[in-house]
Amino acid sequence: MSTETIELAAKLAPGLSGIEADSAPGSTGGPLSNPITKYGLIAAVVLVAVGSALAWVYYRNRVSTDDAQVDGHLAPVASKIYGSVSEVLVNDNQKVKTGDVLVRIDPRDLEARVNQARAALALARSQAQGATITLPMTESTTSSGISAAEAEVERARLTYNQATTADLAYAEANVQKDRATADRAHADLERVRPLAAKAEISALQFDSYLAVARVAESELKADEEKLAQAQKNAEIARASLAAAEARLAEAHANAKQVSVQSASVSAAHAGIAQAVANLATAELQLSYTAIVAPVDGVVTHRSVERGQIVQAGQELMVVVPLQDVYVTANFKETQLAHVRPGQRAEIKVDTYGSTFAAHVDSLSGASGAMMSLLPPENATGNFVKVVQRIPVKIVFDRGAPDSTVLRPGMNVEAIIFTD
Repeated sequence: MSTETIELAAKLAPGLSGIEADSAPGSTGGPLSNPITKYGLIAAVVLVAVGSALAWVYYRNRVSTDDAQVDGHLAPVASKIYGSVSEVLVNDNQKVKTGDVLVRIDPRDLEARVNQARAALALARSQAQGATITLPMTESTTSSGISAAEAEVERARLTYNQATTADLAYAEANVQKDRATADRAHADLERVRPLAAKAEISALQFDSYLAVARVAESELKADEEKLAQAQKNAEIARASLAAAEARLAEAHANAKQVSVQSASVSAAHAGIAQAVANLATAELQLSYTAIVAPVDGVVTHRSVERGQIVQAGQELMVVVPLQDVYVTANFKETQLAHVRPGQRAEIKVDTYGSTFAAHVDSLSGASGAMMSLLPPENATGNFVKVVQRIPVKIVFDRGAPDSTVLRPGMNVEAIIFTD
């Protein structure tokens, strides 16, 4: 039995005692001496007690609040780019589908950027193609140049070795041989000269010795000239070898052009990738000129007009998805001891006066006061204990009722069954 029933019985107890006293023998009677009045009063007390008991049984496993409203996932529609609005295709309170074009922004500036990006991409591809074609040619030319220079160096080295070894040694040997022959011829001539002066030998014999000496002298001079020529040839061969080695070094230096050309090819391909990215960015920016509906719903709070200059991030309107609404009920903190997600609930909408089946989805992590713009600061010493309210999210069992339209902001009454 409820506390109210007990208190009511206690208040009526003195009156019942008076009734019994008045009905006793010898009493003079009173206002409650009539049996009908007495039994009627008893029946009323019993009815109040039974009603109180039934009310307690009915309300003991439920909590309710009228501080609740319909809520929804509102979808703000904003511009992603700066530009002039060329066309507004919807009005306030108009129904739209996902992907429907709501607003168009003048695309001419962005189309020019797309064309520039495409031209830059074509140029990058052309440069890469040229660099790719030039690289094998450079590799081939450099390789053949190095091979030719190495062969020339080898020939110059052989010529130099021959000039400084066999030819020069042969010329030096001939000079030494002719010098010995000439020395012997001169010695013989000097030995026979006194004999010819004494007429001990004939003039013919003397002339033969003189001719031999002169022949030996001429042969010596000829071989000395050959030796000088061989030395000159050796110097020429040395210079040719040095020139061939210089050309080989130059060919090896030109081989570095292959690495440079290869780096140019890599840079050209990187330029293509950058141009592709720039084109994709420009095309993406161009796609933003058509602002579309993010969800199915109803347009509201339209704040854009044709010809208006909009900024990136500027809100233009809001799309309200009426098919995806829920209830936010602000229960007192003293009511939530037994409230859990998943519990059955009922929503009574003031507009229609109907009750809809629902269930508890979740409880907020903080009170409404803590999430307000200016939360209370109890540390100032001005603390007054006030029962706080905790937002509870309640969703409909089958989404928004088909026969009604629930709009965010509508007042409702929420009841949660905690059994």
